[in-house]
Amino acid sequence: MPADETPAPGRPTHAHYDAVIVGGGHNGLVAAAYLARAGWSVLVLERLGTTGGAAVSSRPFDGVDARLSRYSYLVSLLPRKIIRELGLDFAVRRRTISSYTPVVRGGRHTGLLVGGDGTRESFAAITGDDREYEAWRRFYGMTGRVAGRVFPTLTEPLPDRYSLRARVDDENAWRMLFEEPIGVAVEDAFTDDLVRGVVLTDALIGTFADAHDPSLVQNRCFLYHVIGNSTGDWDVPVGGMGALTDALAAAARKAGAEIRTLHEVTRVETDGNRAEVTVHSPEAQSVISAGKVLVNASPKALATLLGEQPPAPAEGAQLKVNMLLTRLPELRDRSVDPRQAFAGTFHIAEGYEQLATAYREAAAGSLPTAPPSEIYCHSLTDPSILGPGLAARGYQTLTLFGLHTPAGLFTADNEAVRDTLLRATLAELDAHLDEPVTDCLALDADGRPCIEARTPLDLERDLGLPGGHIFHRDLAFPYATGETGRWGVETTHANVLLCGAGAVRGGGVSGVPGHNAAMAALGR
Repeated sequence: MPADETPAPGRPTHAHYDAVIVGGGHNGLVAAAYLARAGWSVLVLERLGTTGGAAVSSRPFDGVDARLSRYSYLVSLLPRKIIRELGLDFAVRRRTISSYTPVVRGGRHTGLLVGGDGTRESFAAITGDDREYEAWRRFYGMTGRVAGRVFPTLTEPLPDRYSLRARVDDENAWRMLFEEPIGVAVEDAFTDDLVRGVVLTDALIGTFADAHDPSLVQNRCFLYHVIGNSTGDWDVPVGGMGALTDALAAAARKAGAEIRTLHEVTRVETDGNRAEVTVHSPEAQSVISAGKVLVNASPKALATLLGEQPPAPAEGAQLKVNMLLTRLPELRDRSVDPRQAFAGTFHIAEGYEQLATAYREAAAGSLPTAPPSEIYCHSLTDPSILGPGLAARGYQTLTLFGLHTPAGLFTADNEAVRDTLLRATLAELDAHLDEPVTDCLALDADGRPCIEARTPLDLERDLGLPGGHIFHRDLAFPYATGETGRWGVETTHANVLLCGAGAVRGGGVSGVPGHNAAMAALGR
């Protein structure tokens, strides 16, 4: 574009940038903010109409003033270092309860409540004595020590395996988490099936695996779920997940980055020093040149952009359900208040053997008979996501995350299988309620129940997640291998970096790949 030509509304201002970032998800925005603050000219190109990717808030129900974290929903792995260095106007809030897991024992509805002053008593009531509680304290004492040593390395150059092992400085912990299937550690530490299941769930979020999978993909998932900010706490984003990405976009713009939505990148060509990025927008097709290209998308998308061989297909394995209720349902377990039970993670059909059975059924090509899931009521911790009228009338949000439902189960008829799975999943929840949860659903402006469900195929269609995989591909241990570079974001092209969840140390709402790609680009 000639220097005296005025760009059309929405078009990039320049024909060349120091860095072009493909994708305006939270990691791309983190990278943009860091590079712009370093004085680089930065252009972010996002194919959707808004930035944020999967980390967004929206009002999914017509005429209802409730802003839900529609896809990703809790924060643990986002380093406070990033919040501080980028000056983000963003906060999280601790949940008062860690988890509640209902169960029927001796014909009586009861449950395990973890968090607060009654945790020891709850363990004793469920298991008969203090032994499981003491085992719980020892086990999570171990993971806490590992977290304190591993988490700070996520925003440093990748350590090698030997260096990380030395940093952990606990051979038993290293063996349990890094060398043998997590099922061994769970079975060695605990005897109660319910307690074992609660522990194992952290190894299965977005990960389709058995507790004893020899690949250790479940160990990698478990590790990232227990090391966040050196505590493993999973907190509620104040204002919803979109509050984070709005703050990141504001920080990037304030630093000088240019952000263009409805701009889809279709091709990246590079000689290792200079790249050309082909962009389609409603106004035109154009080619932007860049010194560096940071791709905030999946490894599959990266390969497509470069015209290279794609990686092995990824496959997501979760059901995401969003609901708005007029009230929290009463529980059959009368010993706990629903506001306590739903304040943390509400586990359903997640006993140890139930999880194993669900995995075997899904691996054989069938929907789990008792679909496992976990539920979160964000509005108990952060009522600001509800309009004043809804909050005053006692409305609450519910987010349900179902496990062991791989994308392949939906390929024949996504809509029909989604409906069948949703009914079965809610039936498992209803078994522990005094009334069906659907009786508590609010209605939208057209009188429709406020509930929506998303399968892996829906997430692939809506967000471009390969196979609906929320981590873009299987997670990696946070150390260097022969295939990784200094920061775990490098590609075979010197000036093209991967800053999405598929980078080493990617996954979750962390901003870590964005930070690390920016550091790699800056030569840190």
